[in-house]
Amino acid sequence: MIVRKAEQQIAKRLAPVAGEDALLEATFLLRASGFHSPYQELSETDAKALEPLIERRLSGEPLQYVLGEWEFYGLPFYVNESVLIPRPDTERLVETALRLLSKDRRDVLDLCCGSGCIGIALAALGGANVTAADLSADALELAERNARRNGVSLTTVQSDLFEAVEGTFDLIASNPPYLSEAEMDARDRSLRFEPALALYGGADGLDFYRRIAADYQRYLKPGGTLLLEIGMTQKDAVSAMFENSECITDYGGRPRVIAVKKHD
Repeated sequence: MIVRKAEQQIAKRLAPVAGEDALLEATFLLRASGFHSPYQELSETDAKALEPLIERRLSGEPLQYVLGEWEFYGLPFYVNESVLIPRPDTERLVETALRLLSKDRRDVLDLCCGSGCIGIALAALGGANVTAADLSADALELAERNARRNGVSLTTVQSDLFEAVEGTFDLIASNPPYLSEAEMDARDRSLRFEPALALYGGADGLDFYRRIAADYQRYLKPGGTLLLEIGMTQKDAVSAMFENSECITDYGGRPRVIAVKKHD
């Protein structure tokens, strides 16, 4: 059987979980297994080797975890169930951060770093000196692997927000946990594979923003900026916690990032 036919058969099986993306997901699975040409021959042994990947996806496990890697801001990242899957929404924060970096302002704290995608993108594309902080030791280990994969270095620190962080920074960037209790209960099957530690933001989803608001100024240099990713309904509540805040929308017009400037 050639790859093109296998692709169609796999897509038909994946349709209940992947919907209109089923054919694309089938292509990803085949390419991850080394089949890139639609006219390559797929042996019976090859098909059997693909079966565990297909079954994992059919169980509802996100494609990114099945593949073990995903792209973010044009860069490759390893992903597993110890970290959130990097999403295009967060690229808006990175885009904003890159505009703020300069040769004199390059010291960055990636707070709640997870896979390290924010800090690594800023190091690789903006020359930032990055400290990556996370409570999860597994996440920090993965962030270090991702840094090596992308040819950059990170200083990692296991920390509950700012607790073990030392020094001050020109930029603090964070995508903290921000799902409320109700949102956690209602999350879909694929999201249930992602770590609750990186998702749950307290009863109203705002606990981490409150804690950051209480402490961030001690870690931000004069003239520095705090960038926070937010949920689409959290603009007013998070903005009210910070003076001199500005909301940046994504390209769909939805509130996505709160920027807070510290005056000189």
